[in-house]
Amino acid sequence: MSTAAEQLAPEDVPQYTISEVAARTGLTAHTLRWYERIGLMRHPARSHTGQRRFSDRDLGWLDFIGKLRATGMSVADMLRYAELVREGEHTREERRQLLVDHRAEVLQRIHDLQANLLVIDCKIDLYAKG
Repeated sequence: MSTAAEQLAPEDVPQYTISEVAARTGLTAHTLRWYERIGLMRHPARSHTGQRRFSDRDLGWLDFIGKLRATGMSVADMLRYAELVREGEHTREERRQLLVDHRAEVLQRIHDLQANLLVIDCKIDLYAKG
């Protein structure tokens, strides 16, 4: 007789405690619980004692939403993306468009930062020339 964990894909096998995930991701346990509570991530599996157990798939998801957060995506948009993922394959185009729109915003911020950096570089050059 096989266990439930043996029937899961390898990336779905729950193996990490919340403290291990916190150490791997740099997120606090509080943040991980909040992500779960608001629906930004799926509810992780639980051990027989009720402890959260995260899988490699969960770690991959946390890495991805960390990238979205680092690039300035709003929590509302990240939640919308997570909802679309849960809804299934028929939302693929809507998910793609959400990411395309976010990419355009990131590129605009990069452009703005580069323009600001040029101004700073010019000021540095002025100081260097005395």
